[in-house]
Amino acid sequence: MSFLDTIRGVISRRVLLNYRIDPEVLQRALPSPFRPKLYRGRGIGGVCMIRFKELRPRFIPSWAGMGSENAAHRIAVEWDEDGERKEGVFIPRRDTNSAFNAAFGGRVFPGIFSRSTFEVSEADGMVSVRIVRQDGSEEVAFCGRPAAQMPSSSLFPSLDEAAGFFSLGATGYSATREEGHYHGMDLKCLTWSIEPLEVEYARSRFFGDVSKFPPGSVELDCALLMRDIDHEWHSRPDLHLSENGNSLTTRSS
Repeated sequence: MSFLDTIRGVISRRVLLNYRIDPEVLQRALPSPFRPKLYRGRGIGGVCMIRFKELRPRFIPSWAGMGSENAAHRIAVEWDEDGERKEGVFIPRRDTNSAFNAAFGGRVFPGIFSRSTFEVSEADGMVSVRIVRQDGSEEVAFCGRPAAQMPSSSLFPSLDEAAGFFSLGATGYSATREEGHYHGMDLKCLTWSIEPLEVEYARSRFFGDVSKFPPGSVELDCALLMRDIDHEWHSRPDLHLSENGNSLTTRSS
């Protein structure tokens, strides 16, 4: 699908804000045939807030790359694809402050983006990100500071366990303008560092929507921080809903 099959750059800052979610409730928020990937009996969803720099097609030098603030709501999922079980993340919404990303996402490269305003502050280790829609309403608000260890309330018993789980979500699929048709990309991190964050506050319009997630079905789990990560994005084959609607296929009808 994509004219830009490989995009390279640096992740200057990546915050993964994570929630543990009742799997039956989460299933209703997913398009069929995606299903929640469970960890210790719970579904996992969240928001990835990411600042790129030097982002460009791999054949272009780094000095010509672009920078932008972006966010993706993510849900850890499994699905059946051409007879094989696959796993990754489903992305119900993307936000960006980049006019380029908003204009060409879903056309020149995978992913449809909503144009939003990002209010970001980083000082003395603190990271705060607020995302505001074009109508002035708040999409996400987060603030956290570096922590020595994972919170005791987290499903993940250690940072290594959390990092291992989220590294398996490197393949992401998102809806297109055509029902039952999904664009995909793989994130390949060429370097790696991760640390836990202590959450000061966190709000998500998507996961806070009580019409989708009734009170008690979503709980804040943890937040993780990555910095200065050399990486590449690789396009994945488009997925299409199979004729019987029970699986996905790379073969378009």
